[in-house]
Amino acid sequence: MQEEYEVFRSQFVKKLKAFKDEHIVKILCGVRRCGKSTILKTYKSELLSLGVKESNIIERLYSSMDYQDDFDSHSMYSDLSSAIKKADQDNKIYLLLDEVQEVENWEKCINSLFESSNMDIYVTGSNSKLLSSEISTYLTGRFVLIHIYTLSFAEFIEFKKTYSPSLQNASTDEYFDLYLKSGGFPFVAKTNHTQEDNYQIVDGIYATVVTKDISKRHNISNPEMFNRVVRFILENLGKNFSAKTIFDFFKSQQRSIAIETIYNYLTWLEEALIIYRCNRYDIQGKEVLKTQEKYYLSDISFKYSQLGYSPKAVASILENLVYLELRRRGYNVYIGKIADKEIDFIANRQDEKIYIQVCRTLPEDSDRELGNLKAIRDNFPKYVVTMDSSVCGNEDGIKIVHIKDFLTQAW
Repeated sequence: MQEEYEVFRSQFVKKLKAFKDEHIVKILCGVRRCGKSTILKTYKSELLSLGVKESNIIERLYSSMDYQDDFDSHSMYSDLSSAIKKADQDNKIYLLLDEVQEVENWEKCINSLFESSNMDIYVTGSNSKLLSSEISTYLTGRFVLIHIYTLSFAEFIEFKKTYSPSLQNASTDEYFDLYLKSGGFPFVAKTNHTQEDNYQIVDGIYATVVTKDISKRHNISNPEMFNRVVRFILENLGKNFSAKTIFDFFKSQQRSIAIETIYNYLTWLEEALIIYRCNRYDIQGKEVLKTQEKYYLSDISFKYSQLGYSPKAVASILENLVYLELRRRGYNVYIGKIADKEIDFIANRQDEKIYIQVCRTLPEDSDRELGNLKAIRDNFPKYVVTMDSSVCGNEDGIKIVHIKDFLTQAW
């Protein structure tokens, strides 16, 4: 089932092709099951079509049961060196290495292999520690990071048109309703299960990450409290809070947890790419603030899989969708602060900047949405993103757009 990636996620293969044969390590990083492995397989097909010999393409999946717990960077180097010797040394050798975070100190092996100019190396991983200080030390200036996210709304539509014949002629509104309730995991998008079945599938992904990537790796001794912290995050998605906020909440519930433990839990969830931290930025002071950040999910379906779908939570889900779309398009994203007012998002990309407010509907007294944006005294684009199609248009230079259009159109 590679066709969906070749046709509808071709942007990632194009990125890989753009760096083909350049002497840098290509790192694809994203949450589990977001499509990294299939993109890598599709890239292999691309290499073969370009005339690369199959014997010169070496693939490894390190989450496989073929690799035991004692398989380390030395084992990795020995295995790959042996495979490399069997390849045609007169031509470039391509290493496609999947889920490398499963091998401790994998970067040492890659660094050693990298010294050969005859190697073109591609790795994927499901942990943000792929870019930790240790790895940066080994590979400084010698890698490029390609973030892989779950499906955008535009990709979701193409998946549904391909894999759900009954939805080929659906309206954009119908597709958006499905996307809002299903999220963007590729496997879910290309099947026609019930919403409950979809949430069970995502729960399996979540359980793998929590059990394998967090609990076992960090030896969490109190999984019940860890799950309670995760639930707090899910219930407060898109709200300002900190580790101290969580600490105070549990204290009010007569539950004891060290604030350092909460910091660790948040860090580990970030590293496993379940959540993203969105820091606050003071527009007047022009500085990033270190308090009262917000957290967003790498896919909205994680919330549904744990808490179920609720129309009451749509406002925070809309924020999450906008946040992810900004990240997909290469923006650095912050929460904006101007005096005592808040801007949902400030997004920077090179010399570009946009300001965005997100709301389910635009009330008659829209001071928060429009007034807060009007308080910003510069000429960068300003948007209100809403589900209320009746108010879309332009007011004093502020573009009011429906979220389905914001997610699919150029800005």
